[in-house]
Amino acid sequence: MKELAHKTAAITGAASGIGRMLAVNLARQGCNLAIADIDAGGLKETAALVENGVKVSTHIVDVSDREQVYSYAQEAAAHHGGVDIIINNAGVALGDFLETVPLEDFEWLMGINFWGVVYGTMAFLPYLRKRPEGHVVNISSINGILTNPNNGPYCAAKFAVKGYSETLCQELHGTNIRVSCVHPGGIKTNIARNTRFNCAMYSLSREKAISLYEDELFRTTADEAAQVIIQGIRRNKRRILIGMDAKILDLITRMFPVGAVTLSCLFSRFIVRSYARR
Repeated sequence: MKELAHKTAAITGAASGIGRMLAVNLARQGCNLAIADIDAGGLKETAALVENGVKVSTHIVDVSDREQVYSYAQEAAAHHGGVDIIINNAGVALGDFLETVPLEDFEWLMGINFWGVVYGTMAFLPYLRKRPEGHVVNISSINGILTNPNNGPYCAAKFAVKGYSETLCQELHGTNIRVSCVHPGGIKTNIARNTRFNCAMYSLSREKAISLYEDELFRTTADEAAQVIIQGIRRNKRRILIGMDAKILDLITRMFPVGAVTLSCLFSRFIVRSYARR
């Protein structure tokens, strides 16, 4: 079981949601923190929630900007004397169809959800190699295992994170660095409220779409998700599923790899159509 006390974890997307609760819960384990986000106000609030007397540094970072991420890694390592864990958590969502989504929006999402993971991993790997135990934690999604309509760019990015992380795990086998890929189901965070809704199924309004996700589909709290991730880090788990919904959908996909795609499409359409009529 990996010990986290007196180690340093760098966390992106730490101004809210899972990133914030990862910071709070890691601090309880005695882990020092280098937290990053583009939201300076939210980042300050997260830092204020951290207890247990650990060392905390805050970094304003746009993870889609390679130079900013590399500077973040350098500053975090210098401030803390090294970094043991990088958690590439920052992410955004986009509601649109692949036929109609503006390429600029697609590129925006991929820049954060995929390239942010790549930049974060590559920027921190040299520092992780200097530690007795290094760990890369990349946040994918259940949508990196099973797709659903009107969510194509997000699914594409999360599948890419899965493929990237699993290959990285193979390539780092036998080294001091472990890799975990995290697949959350529906988590109660601000991601639905901050989603770019360009075009929703059955003309579902923005407020109804947010309500559908926040009130009906998202069941697991960010605090619960953070605790599962930390337990996975301590156990050096390669694959971390969060929430009963993620576990069930993962099992269905394993049992019916072709049929699961059709079932997911039909279920999504049924749920959205029913909710649109309310």
